[in-house]
Amino acid sequence: MPIHDYRTALVTGASAGIGRAAVRALRDAGLSVVAVARRADRLEALADETGATPLVLDLCNTDALYDALAPLEVDVLINNAGLGRGMASFVDAERGDIDLTIETNVTAFLHTLRAVLPGMRERKRGHVVGIGSVAGLYPLQSPIYGGSKGAVRLASQNLRLDLAGTGIRVTEICPGRVVTEFVAGAAGEEAARKTYGSFDELQPEDIAEAILYAVSAPWRVNVSTIEIVPTEQAFGGLRFTRFER
Repeated sequence: MPIHDYRTALVTGASAGIGRAAVRALRDAGLSVVAVARRADRLEALADETGATPLVLDLCNTDALYDALAPLEVDVLINNAGLGRGMASFVDAERGDIDLTIETNVTAFLHTLRAVLPGMRERKRGHVVGIGSVAGLYPLQSPIYGGSKGAVRLASQNLRLDLAGTGIRVTEICPGRVVTEFVAGAAGEEAARKTYGSFDELQPEDIAEAILYAVSAPWRVNVSTIEIVPTEQAFGGLRFTRFER
């Protein structure tokens, strides 16, 4: 179903980065957009800029999530909200790093799907776009975050089977390094300054364009997975270490 046959979109994690870029792109494409995030001031600024409808919501509050999202008529879901904790070393991670990452990246991700999919199925119209990561495709020494994005990957693939025959399409987008607030949120501003700028990284708008590509494709086309990385970022190879007692 081409994008001009969709009317409404819901974007989670909309106050910054990929989510904010997706709101702008979908509004430019003519869709009504509900922008969901926790930071009210940023949502209000985005609403003033784009005409999106702001919805201040903590997706980790499951009851509030269903109360707010289940009544909405959503044609396109951009299931984007996510974070990373304990990225440096799993054994040095705090217990709370595990809980918060899984609660946000997996539990809230699934509950968001569960809240909006019944309406899509009833209307026989919808497109679900989950924002995964290359960390869910390749081993990148991030067991907590990579494990959570691996869950997004398998959930998306299983959803394709579960929704067969409903008219609902499912896309997973797996970005490489994108210049966002992710690193600052995961490890602090100093880590972000050291991480970004060493090569020509992706921008949030690059991911928003990939979202539009998938959503705008003719209805017969389901773009199942998009792996999008900077030209100067590649994966593979072997690592050898020596262990001495």
